[in-house]
Amino acid sequence: MAENVTIARPYAEAIFALADAGDALGRWSQTLAVMAEVAANPELRAATGDPNLSADQVYGLFAGACGDLATEAQNLVRVLIENGRLATLPEIRDIYEELKNAREGVVEATITSAYPLDTGQLSALVADLERRFKRKVKPEVNVDASLIGGVRMQVGDEVIDGSVRGKLAAMAVALTK
Repeated sequence: MAENVTIARPYAEAIFALADAGDALGRWSQTLAVMAEVAANPELRAATGDPNLSADQVYGLFAGACGDLATEAQNLVRVLIENGRLATLPEIRDIYEELKNAREGVVEATITSAYPLDTGQLSALVADLERRFKRKVKPEVNVDASLIGGVRMQVGDEVIDGSVRGKLAAMAVALTK
């Protein structure tokens, strides 16, 4: 069986092309976020997987949970239901966001701190990351007390670990050599 990401990529690329041509990247981003959240709901996932429901009934359930959808989004849902791909919506959203961020010159960063960061600290970290990566940074901030102190930042596959836990782990490796 193919991976969901492999299945989702052509849909995401088609949606991106449509959104880009219609200058609607932000609108599609919001729509896909709602649709992905609904598709990930375990109760709805069980209902949409029921073989006793027709495609129209599944569409009615899904569209009702999503709220007001534009015509293009309604058509997408119908195509996904028809092809048994409704469960791939979270992956479609993720790939779409990657394409959108690449177009806009934005990179997503996960910033994990041992303690909550105030606005000034977060702004300084984002500014440093923007200088380093020469792109606009869209941060997602988490708090993890197990870091003991400091900050751990991940941008794509690059990790910058300035946490106390990370430094202790590095020291332990150095001492065992």
